[in-house]
Amino acid sequence: MASIVYALSTLTCIACAYLLLRSFKRNGTRLLLWSGICFIGMAINNGLATLDVNTPSELMDLSTLRVVVSIVSVSILIYGLTWESI
Repeated sequence: MASIVYALSTLTCIACAYLLLRSFKRNGTRLLLWSGICFIGMAINNGLATLDVNTPSELMDLSTLRVVVSIVSVSILIYGLTWESI
């Protein structure tokens, strides 16, 4: 059941990233770009979570990589938010 939830979360993040980046292409608002990049990172994070749930922990542990990807994604969004507020 958890793998289905993670897979649906991955698809939702991909759809959000697509919509945000498409809107950035039309409008040119840079905050949409930063948000779209963040959602791409979150989609990668959810994809890694799906892999992590479906593989035994003895074979592969992706928790560190997942944390790094999510921190980088959120850091990109925070950078974009502060850059746009100046």
